[in-house]
Amino acid sequence: MKNQNKKRRCIFLLVSLVTLVSPSLARQTDYAPYFYDNGPSSTNGNMAMFSISEDTEVGTQLYILNGTDPEGDAVWFGLTFQKGTREYMRVDPKSGNITLIQELDREKQGEILAFVSITDGRNKVVETIRMFVTDANDERPEFQNLPFTVDVAEDTEAGSSIYRVQAVDKDIGSGGSVNYYLLGTTTTRFTIDGHSGVLRIKAGQTLDYETTATHFVIVVAKDGGGQYKGKHQVLTSTATITINVLDAQDTPPAFIGAPYFGYVYEVSLPGSEISTVFAKDGDEGNPNPIHYSITNGSEGVFTINSTSGCISLSTYPVTLRNELYEIHVKATELGPSDELLDYYTMTVVTVRVVDLNNHPPTFYGENGPQSQFEVTMYEHPPEGEILRGLKITVNDSDQGANAKFILRLVGPGRVLRVVPQTVLNEAQVTIIVEDSAAIDHEKGKSLTYKLLAVEIDTPERFSATADIVINLLDTNDNTPRFTSEYYIARIPENSPGGSNVVTVTANDPDSGLWGEVKYSIYGSRSDLFLIHPSSGIIYTQAWATLDAEVKSKYNFYVKAEDTEGKYSLAEVFVTVLDINDHVPEFHDSLVERTMVIGAPVRVEAIDADAGSPNNIIEYSIMQAEPNNIFDINAETGEINLKSYIKSMEIVQNITKQKDCRWSLVVQARDRGSPSFSTTAVVNIDITEATQVNGPMATFLLQSRDNPMKALGMVAGVISILVGVTVLISTATFLRNTKSNRIMPARRIVIRRRPPRDRKPWTFNVPFRGNGNDSSNKFIVGDPEAGSVNVNNKGGPRWSRSKPKPTPPRAPCLPPPSCPPPSSNTRPSERPRPCEAVPTVSGGLTSKVSRGSSQSREISISSDTSRIPVSSALVSELKMRLEQKIIESNSSYY
Repeated sequence: MKNQNKKRRCIFLLVSLVTLVSPSLARQTDYAPYFYDNGPSSTNGNMAMFSISEDTEVGTQLYILNGTDPEGDAVWFGLTFQKGTREYMRVDPKSGNITLIQELDREKQGEILAFVSITDGRNKVVETIRMFVTDANDERPEFQNLPFTVDVAEDTEAGSSIYRVQAVDKDIGSGGSVNYYLLGTTTTRFTIDGHSGVLRIKAGQTLDYETTATHFVIVVAKDGGGQYKGKHQVLTSTATITINVLDAQDTPPAFIGAPYFGYVYEVSLPGSEISTVFAKDGDEGNPNPIHYSITNGSEGVFTINSTSGCISLSTYPVTLRNELYEIHVKATELGPSDELLDYYTMTVVTVRVVDLNNHPPTFYGENGPQSQFEVTMYEHPPEGEILRGLKITVNDSDQGANAKFILRLVGPGRVLRVVPQTVLNEAQVTIIVEDSAAIDHEKGKSLTYKLLAVEIDTPERFSATADIVINLLDTNDNTPRFTSEYYIARIPENSPGGSNVVTVTANDPDSGLWGEVKYSIYGSRSDLFLIHPSSGIIYTQAWATLDAEVKSKYNFYVKAEDTEGKYSLAEVFVTVLDINDHVPEFHDSLVERTMVIGAPVRVEAIDADAGSPNNIIEYSIMQAEPNNIFDINAETGEINLKSYIKSMEIVQNITKQKDCRWSLVVQARDRGSPSFSTTAVVNIDITEATQVNGPMATFLLQSRDNPMKALGMVAGVISILVGVTVLISTATFLRNTKSNRIMPARRIVIRRRPPRDRKPWTFNVPFRGNGNDSSNKFIVGDPEAGSVNVNNKGGPRWSRSKPKPTPPRAPCLPPPSCPPPSSNTRPSERPRPCEAVPTVSGGLTSKVSRGSSQSREISISSDTSRIPVSSALVSELKMRLEQKIIESNSSYY
């Protein structure tokens, strides 16, 4: 019982312990992450059975590794390769993006083994994957067993297979299939099977070793095409097949060096060699030996060696009955067993019986022996051309070695050559052109050569000569050429129309009409010029006027042309020479200038001539009074005071004129020949430098040499003031119109009191008129000059009469006050004489009768400027008038 209780307690404790521990164990369990398996067609997952095209660009994102962790923790991905293998891809650990980092090549590695991993930081799962590289059409077909060389017998039948080419394309599918074709099938004698590559002789064609021993055929291997980087691509390769044609026995032999000649001399012995013939098999690739035999014409006195072809004399010359023998020799091919074949050829050997060397070489023409031959031909014949007009034969009547001689052409070297150069007995002489350029009619109308024939192996060395005279006919082979590539001419601008400018010369060495040269002129700047078509004299148009100031340079082209249109060009440069035909001109004949002491003033004249020295101007002072106060710069026209004149005091000591104004006569003279000049009067106001204040003063000082500029400025200011005045007057008029009255014009007159130490001065003015006429109270009379009377029209009138009684004395006016001069005042800053303060006067029209208003009007004649009335009197009259106006205004109101 006690044991059962213990067991129960143990079971209870165990169950309780398991119950308490189970949740904590569950919380401590950590599961490994894993990949998603989305199948081979998916672009994300565990990359199982993944395939990639070999033309995929480097940098392309290929795949996304995708997986998860059961606990939801973050995962990282990895990609590794076997050691020693290339790493084609790289993975981003966080995103799982797999990027291609090296180019793929299925032909080198079609399957890639790699390891992908996923980890949550504690557990890591690694899986092995196999990636398959799919094919792209990136490989060209490659020919096998290069180079291709084929030996084919020339008698191979048409359509026969002669070779098989093979090309392999490492691609698979359509890109790995290969087809063949030949380039230039229209000219070749061969054809190829497009699938098998078997090369055959084209139907209807045969091979001929003698015509073409070697054929070169270009074969092209083309794959079936396929995709490469998104485009359909077909790749080809080419190779050259060299076909050597093997010669077959199908051509008869041929003699070399025919025709053959032989000679029998008086001293010849039996067995002497007369001549040797030589023949060779026409099948040069595989020639057969040749057998020689005499078939006819030997008459038993000549024999031939069947192997060497040497013809020999078999008897003494004295037994020969003929002087000439024609021996027929046959050359036959021998078979492998030295049997005679059916291929043979024939030739004739001419044998002449000659005596001793007792005849020199002789030149013959159409009519017998001749020592001079003449031919007429055009210059510059083609090189290699035969002078067919020469019919020359050379002969030596001796026999054998006595009739062997050489031909030489003596004359200008390497122009002509003679053929043949070695002659045995007789030959037709041919002269061939070697240097066409040397046969030139312009260098010489004829060529003379010596044709020399000299025996070679005889002791006598007999020889003969003949003159070869070649008369040349001219052709138009030369282009007119100017004596210079360009011509430079100069012509004065005052030349009349039709003046000669320059003469151009072109030479054409050809004769006759071909040597005549015609000149013409053209160019955009040739309008003013003409050229004589035959003499080449260039002259100006009759209406042309040259002016260097308008245009001084002309250039154009001249053309020299012969009758067949051959021409050359030269450029002509014409310079129009400037003539001193313009007079210097000042801007104005009267020049006003203001001169500040220490600063120059400038005058300027312009000469319209084009060049120096005609437009170079020299300035000089022609007249000045006094003449020792000014200097002028001859080049610039700047006028300066003499260096010793540095103040106005010196100027005033020189002249009695108080206004300090001089008139100079300045001359402007050019340096041309003849020289022209002009003069201008320059009025100069001399003033002393003063301190300028304000922009207006600165502007006026800067414009002292340009009065028009200052005048324009003043006119502008006056226009603005007039406009403002008009606006104010209009506004005032409108206001007064509304109030129907005229407001008084109030003016303030300021009078200066005289200083105490100066006595007041008076001025007596005689007045005429009565108090009834207010207009007459201001009539002024001069006691010395006469009196002023009023005519019937109310105007003043002067008349000589007895002096009137002295009128009442006018009130005294205070003299203008001037501040006493300072002790430290400089001479240039001494005060000027004081002037009276000006006042403004005016008249008002009140609402009174027209007659009374007219009585208030003041009329002052312009002739009063000639009356010696001082400014003080004028001021007094103005003040009286203003006082009267103020009183009338006061009474009005």
